[in-house]
Amino acid sequence: MKNNDYLCGKDVIMNKDVLEFVTYCISKLSSHLGLSQGDVYRKLCESDILYSYIVPSYDVLHTFGSRYLMHDLTDYMKEKGVLD
Repeated sequence: MKNNDYLCGKDVIMNKDVLEFVTYCISKLSSHLGLSQGDVYRKLCESDILYSYIVPSYDVLHTFGSRYLMHDLTDYMKEKGVLD
């Protein structure tokens, strides 16, 4: 592990940029969906979207605009059955 890396759930190592992006996604989804940040985090973890999609796809996802990103993530959450 490097100095700027963080050990997160499921023993996933994230650097500061990825960690900040994950925090941004959770915050924006919280506002977009009208849910608490804790609820959004739980939904992303329970569905494995956080560690199997957001974190490994950081290089691509962080280039998306906010609206497109929220649309992409909410669609994926619906596909995974964590949103109606």
